[in-house]
Amino acid sequence: MLSFRILRHQRGTSALQVRFYHAQMNFVGATLAVTQKIVCNVIMAEGKKYEIVVKVHTTYLQEQSDEALDRYVFAYTVLVSNSGNVPAQLISRHWIIADGNGGVQEVRGLGVVGEQPLLKPGDSYEYTSGTAISTPVGSMKGSYQMVAEDGLRFDAPIPEFILSVPRILH
Repeated sequence: MLSFRILRHQRGTSALQVRFYHAQMNFVGATLAVTQKIVCNVIMAEGKKYEIVVKVHTTYLQEQSDEALDRYVFAYTVLVSNSGNVPAQLISRHWIIADGNGGVQEVRGLGVVGEQPLLKPGDSYEYTSGTAISTPVGSMKGSYQMVAEDGLRFDAPIPEFILSVPRILH
């Protein structure tokens, strides 16, 4: 029996490093070059059916902030990626925004920045938005409400991330 294990795939290329094993022999394979379509099918077959990955990068906007009035403004850029194997549409959002004094704001709304993107397997959607809090340090977390092509509704969690004026946290 011949089996294999994917060792490495460089995204955006057709290079796939695979290790092959034979039932009575140890390692018997090396690096393959395959079409992107096959690579995607192999990767998607191993993933979860409904899987959305969210990554966030934040920036303090000093020019829009007014520290004397306890107004700290941050931009956040979000990358939403469908790593599952079913297309899904982002329908709405729910944010929980906390400042350093324990104050909490909840924000709910349709879509993001006026859009409800449909993400096919392997697709990503990036947008930038912003928020203001009353302390130099706070956090955000939440979820996106998604609808898969097959009609299943599910939440995609947004992991908690820190909002911080530069040089406040070490």
